[in-house]
Amino acid sequence: MNDTALQAPGATVVAPDVAGRLDRVLCLLTEPPAAVLLVVEMVLLSAGVTARYVFHRPLVWSDELASALFLWLAMFGAVIALRRGEHMRLTAFVNFAPDWLRGWLGALSAAIVLTCLLALVLPACTYMQEEWVVITPALGIHNGIRVAAILVGVLLMACVAALRLLRDATPPQAILAILLVVGAAAGIMLAQPVLEPLGNINLAIFFIGLVSVGVCIGTPIAFAFGAATLAYIAATTDTELYIVINRMDEGMSELILLAVPLFIFLGLLIEMMGLAKALVDCFAALLGHIRGGLSYVLIAAMYLVSGISGAKAADMAAIAPSLFPDMKRRGANPGELVAQLAASGAMSETIPPSLVLITIGVSAGVSIGGLFTGGLLPAAVGAVAMGALCYFRSSKADVGTKRAPAAVMLRRFVIAIPAIALPFLIRGAVVKGVATATEVSTVGILYTFVCGFLVYRQFDRRRLYPMLIATASLSGAIMLIIGMATAMAWAITQSGFSQTLVEMMLRIPGGRAGFMAVSILVFAVLGSLLEGIPAMVLLGPLLFPAARAIGIHEVQYAMVSVLSMGLGLFAPPFGIGYYFSCAIGGASPDEAMGRVWAYLAVLLGAVIIVAIFPWLSIGFL
Repeated sequence: MNDTALQAPGATVVAPDVAGRLDRVLCLLTEPPAAVLLVVEMVLLSAGVTARYVFHRPLVWSDELASALFLWLAMFGAVIALRRGEHMRLTAFVNFAPDWLRGWLGALSAAIVLTCLLALVLPACTYMQEEWVVITPALGIHNGIRVAAILVGVLLMACVAALRLLRDATPPQAILAILLVVGAAAGIMLAQPVLEPLGNINLAIFFIGLVSVGVCIGTPIAFAFGAATLAYIAATTDTELYIVINRMDEGMSELILLAVPLFIFLGLLIEMMGLAKALVDCFAALLGHIRGGLSYVLIAAMYLVSGISGAKAADMAAIAPSLFPDMKRRGANPGELVAQLAASGAMSETIPPSLVLITIGVSAGVSIGGLFTGGLLPAAVGAVAMGALCYFRSSKADVGTKRAPAAVMLRRFVIAIPAIALPFLIRGAVVKGVATATEVSTVGILYTFVCGFLVYRQFDRRRLYPMLIATASLSGAIMLIIGMATAMAWAITQSGFSQTLVEMMLRIPGGRAGFMAVSILVFAVLGSLLEGIPAMVLLGPLLFPAARAIGIHEVQYAMVSVLSMGLGLFAPPFGIGYYFSCAIGGASPDEAMGRVWAYLAVLLGAVIIVAIFPWLSIGFL
């Protein structure tokens, strides 16, 4: 669930009016630049595609400039996400805590974030100085200008974290939280002589113990990763801390990851420009008259829209508001609808251009074209399984409506053709090598704008700036997780544990079947606690080599792991996606919890089928 502020009762350290003025200053320093950078990135990539394929004169400097600006966009976005309380975190334990304890946990979480950021300031300065001597090949500028984004972002986030601690906590809470965190940091450093001889036991202490404590008390996942990594390196190795900044830069600077903000923006755009509604109306006309028909519409629409936006929250927000009112009028239980929405989100996790698939391609070295091709059939297996369950469960609640006339069906289908064509355009361009996954997102954005203006005639310019900011915020939250998780994965790899893990996985009884079974369990658990992207950045470089060594095709293993993480992501009580579904569907978590398990059980069966039959993933490669 997103990182929402926990207001403490009583007087706070900073007066509300002063806090409000400071917050507005931070807003002006980050939101307009982020919006401008996002627009510039779209223009740059569009210009690069046009120059290469239309004029046959590629812009040799465009990718380099896009990469440099992307790091600034990611860090500004991370600041915006922290200021708006939109960093990903686990809130299940905090929500169960009594009211008086929540304020203390919020203060402790803010103190951990602030301490982590302050610890990164000097390493960021050192790294920027070292990179200043590097001159970029195409633009001929100092690389330190690019990596200065990390230092600026860390400083701004530290200001936001300090303001949040002083604004939301009472003086006793703020003082005690700071003392606890500083005391814990000092204790870890003093324990260095004891910790160093422990070897890989330190991995459990820091990356299981400290991360678990941080996540459970509500610390955003990215900062729980960062704090544990800093503590591990400082207390158990002689490595300079600037290596954390180096690894963050490495993880966040892959140009392919620029597809993340662009696909998020595309997902918001298809809803605003009317493409999502056209798809829903078309499927409703074709299927709405049969028993459980609108449930099939939901599944089909999620299948197609997931391929357009790549962001689960955007997918569900685009589809549910168009369908749920009619489904409720036909007697469907709100909890049942949320269960179907959550399961549809889990089912569609492998549909390209899923952000998790892009992350796997980057972190595990798997062909993105292969992932985009291999993801369609596994999701279709889940969709068929869900459809069968919907048929039986809707026999009483959904009695169907009158069949739409053939003319209406044909008209809505014709209207929806431009929207239906978009996901096929995106997938075809990547698979056939016409454009990269990053470039094709700009093609999709331009195509959506043209369709919205000329075909659907929907455009609300007042929504454009908020959409740019929302895109920057979510992108920044994702990219900071990737950066911190990359640093953590490096620390784990340097310890030698990765080779030990591969050997352990290879010794699992049952060979391929046992390996797959354990992988499904591991990814489902991590998907519920960490979400797909940070889990994959951490485990992808470790487990994919083991899968290759045992003879499992990397694309099939990717499909099984992504679907398993989808199950965890949408499974209560910890799955963040489940709470997204409840919020979008307008039902309480308690109302849907008893109904979602049947759908997740059916999807688990689909995952097992995909694990048993490799052809479903690699048959068209």
